Formats: sequence, structure tokens, C-alpha cells
Amino acid sequence: MDNRLKAKVISLFNEPACAKNVAKGKKERRKGCGKPLTPGATAGGCAFDGSKIVLQPITDVIHIVHGPLACEGNGWDNRQSASSGSTLYRNGITTDLTQMDIIMGTGEKRLYKAIRNAAERFNPPAIFVYVTCVPALIGDDVEAVCKHAAQKLNIPVIPVNSPGFIGTKNLGNKLAGETLFDHVIGTMEPEQSSDTDINIIGEYNLSGELWQIKPLFDQLGIRVHSCITGDARYRDVASAHRSRVNMMVCSAALINLARKMEEKWGIPFFEGSFYGIEETSRSLRKIAKLLVKGGAAADLIDRTEALIEAEEKRCWERLEPYRQRLQGKRVFLYTGGVKSWSIVSALQQTGIEIVGTSVRKSTATDKEKIKKLMGSDAHMIEKIPPRDIYNRLKAGEADIMLSGGRTQFIALKAKIPWVDINQERHKAYAGYSGILALVQDIDCALSNPVWQEVRQPAPWEEGWEAPEIDDLFDDDHLFNERAS
Repeated sequence: MDNRLKAKVISLFNEPACAKNVAKGKKERRKGCGKPLTPGATAGGCAFDGSKIVLQPITDVIHIVHGPLACEGNGWDNRQSASSGSTLYRNGITTDLTQMDIIMGTGEKRLYKAIRNAAERFNPPAIFVYVTCVPALIGDDVEAVCKHAAQKLNIPVIPVNSPGFIGTKNLGNKLAGETLFDHVIGTMEPEQSSDTDINIIGEYNLSGELWQIKPLFDQLGIRVHSCITGDARYRDVASAHRSRVNMMVCSAALINLARKMEEKWGIPFFEGSFYGIEETSRSLRKIAKLLVKGGAAADLIDRTEALIEAEEKRCWERLEPYRQRLQGKRVFLYTGGVKSWSIVSALQQTGIEIVGTSVRKSTATDKEKIKKLMGSDAHMIEKIPPRDIYNRLKAGEADIMLSGGRTQFIALKAKIPWVDINQERHKAYAGYSGILALVQDIDCALSNPVWQEVRQPAPWEEGWEAPEIDDLFDDDHLFNERAS
């Protein structure tokens, strides 16, 4: 790891806007938040994967992965980040480094040719270049290549220095935020600007969730100038410094970006969520208050309250039949980050009981919110082996499990329903309409008759007797079987 990257990583582990870090003593804070790497520590995603998750939803640019083919092959299109316009971001482009490139030292030449070919073929407004483990280990100067290509081709070519071996996916998220702050945001001016422009940071428009909440802003006259980075355009991100408020959806990922934007451009930020009725309403109120404080029309607050009242009334009316059916149903929630409390809040409003929620990748603030919602930390789970999850489900502690795709087979083996709420899902669950969609999916999964069928004992468990092994190989027995 070069010295510049090492210094960047150390600074990210000493984030002054992190409440947990600020609470430490001076000596502990100097050590940062780093933990010794252990085998399999990046099984849930490496730093390269984390940076690409954040940046790839910028839809009108080209993303080039500098490294072996597998780095791009394994990570291409693994999330449902939808676009309402350009689809350039869906092109999987890699330099495909081979052993011969490593031995002969031709990696930098291959990278420049890839950048030049992409610029000539697609004519994008910018190109992002991702450093993976191999070029970082052999010493390819990716930043120099990008700088040279930008001068020759007259377009921004942005290096994303986050090789997988330096840490986990969450660290890659933060390094992507640093890339945006250092190379993108503030480099262009917006075509238009107003007192009600906002940025949403850490929202990736998974399965179109941004489109569930954007109509609410449109009704209030609030313009989402830039979503960083769901359904984003390069110019909007580059001019995001002119917005009046930043809403941060996940503090564990991009709090460093929100804090630096406030320090440099004076944009206030807060953490909110669009999962659940109460959280959606709370976020709308906070945005309206901050905009008015920054110079927007004072009637925005009253209009926001009127919209919230109408939307909540309509949502509760549509949820009522499901509340009666789901009252007392028990859910085991195995996710992390902001979803560890925002999904809890959403489900509790429908009468569903949360028997446990994972706090993997959750911040201290996330955990405090869980305690406030659930009354204690007894239901919070840091790490739990798959065998223990299976035993809990098999013992009947939950009626359904909500998790990501990697753990779905635990629920299926325990013969209980499962709903995908992780990043790979194909359903959108944000805003007032999103909570209705989530509750409908939970109700459908619980009501599916297949679960009653698979829980029935097999025929051989109801007194059926298997033939003796000698009879199976008896000549007369085999003859009779053929005849029948």
C-alpha cells in the first residue's frame, strides 16, 4: 500500500463526525477504528467491491476495472441499481490483466489503451478507473495514467484507489466518497439552481427506490439535485456543492463525504431513512425545516405537514387489512447498517414482532436507535453462525426471516418463509408505497400453502417400513418388480 493511500485509510478510521470515534480518548482515537484482518474478512465484499457499489450507479459514465477479468466478472451488475436514462454504466469493461502483463510490466499501457478506446467508442462525460489488488501490488501508477489520459482525451479520468486487500466493503464505500470529494464534486456548475435543491447521499436507487420517494419531493417543489449515487448523472454529482441540504441515508458508508461537504461548502446534513411511515415523515419534516432555515419559503413546512397527513392517512387505510392478518407474527431480521433499525421501525408499525435483528455494519447510533425502538439490546445480534440461525428458526422462534440472498437457504432448510430485503432484491420498499409493498410480500410469503406442505411428515415417517436389504436383491423380488 503506497503512503498516500495509507494516510487516506488512517484518516477514514479517525472520522471526527463519527459519534463512536469522538467518544474515545485521545490515545484510543489515534489508533483509529482498524481491526486486524482475518482470513475471510472480506467475504461479504472487499474494498474494491465497496467503491464500485457506490460509484457504478452514476449512469452516464464509463467504469473501467484495471485488473484480472474475475474482478469485474464477479462484481458486474450484482445490484439492481436502476436508471431512468443512460445505460452506459451497465457496460462491464476491464483491462483483463494476465500473467504476461504482470511479468512484462505492460499493465499501464493496457490501461491507457482501454481508456482511449472507451472514450472514442462511448464518448462519456467522464471515466472512472478502479484499482484492484494486482496492479496495486505490482506498482502500476494508475493516477499518472489517468492524469495523462485526461489531458490527451480532454475528459475527466478519475482514479479510484481502493484495492481489495486493504479492507472490507465499508472501507471501499468511504474511499469512493473520498474520490467524489477529491475529483468530482465542485468541478462543475449546475445548469439551474434554487433554494430547495437537496442531495441524497448513500441512496443507490435499488430496484427503483428513489422513484418511490421522488414524487413526494416533486409535490413539495423540492428538487433532488443529485442522488449520490442512485440514477445519477455526472454533471449533477459534479455540481452537488450548490445544493442547500444533504440527507445521508447510511452514515456507515458516506459520513466522511457529508461532513467534508459541510466543512467546505456549508451544506448541513442529517441522517434519515425512507423505510417505514414514521421515518419517511420524519425525514420530510427535517428536510423542509433545514431548507426554510437556509432561505426557502416559510410555507414549505406547512405544505410538508399537509402532504404527510394525506399520505399517512392513505397508507394506514391500505395497511389495515394486513395489520389484522399479521398481528403478532414474529420476524427474524438478518441484515445490517441502517436497515437494522429502519426496517424494525417499519414492521413494528404493522403489529409484527421483531425477535432479533442483526447489527453487523451498524454504527453506535444505529444501535441506540434499535434500543429506543425495541426497549433493550437483548434482540441485537452482532455475529451469529449459520448453524445457530438454523437452530433458532427450527425451534420456532420466528415465523419468517428477512435477510439477504446468502442466508436464504438457512430459512428454506428450516422450512420457514423468507423475503429478500438486501441490495440484490428486485422489489422496492422505500417511502409510503414501499412499506405497503414490503408488508404485502411478507403476507404473501406467510400465506403461501407450500410451507404447510413441506412441514408435513414424509410417507416413510408415518409407519412405512422399508424392505429388507436381502429382499431388494432377491431374484424373485427383482423379477416381480420388472413384471409389475
